[in-house]
Amino acid sequence: MALFDPHPLPAFHFRVTIMGNLLTDTSFQEVDGLVSKMETESVAEGGQNLYQHQLPKGVSHQNLVLKRGIALIASPLVIWCKSVLEGGMAKPISPKPIQVQLLNQLHLPVRLWNASHAYPVNWTVEAFNATKNEVAIERIELAYNELTRVI
Repeated sequence: MALFDPHPLPAFHFRVTIMGNLLTDTSFQEVDGLVSKMETESVAEGGQNLYQHQLPKGVSHQNLVLKRGIALIASPLVIWCKSVLEGGMAKPISPKPIQVQLLNQLHLPVRLWNASHAYPVNWTVEAFNATKNEVAIERIELAYNELTRVI
């Protein structure tokens, strides 16, 4: 097995798995937000005017954004989003681990990311437009605690 594939990986062949009771209903048109960023703090050193020290504060993450055609009301993902965003905080939020896999031509994962403790924070239906022949899209944003790249 080669250590690296000389060909760039295509971005169109991926799989999203929401662990727990949502093992189905996870086909998406687009996934975005696989971002880890080190936050820093600028600290000036007395008498040093050429630069400031950049000290690490911690890692932050963007929301994971999932886009797809509007799903049926019986969809497990829709039910989860409704309970969190329309439930009035009557029930505790149940975070779930999410896995995003970039797949090769044999449908095997060549890159894999795990987002821990994810839960919906925004659920948007994109604009309807009578002049276009497009699928109605829903956009689901998930906050998560930690992003780890497995492979």
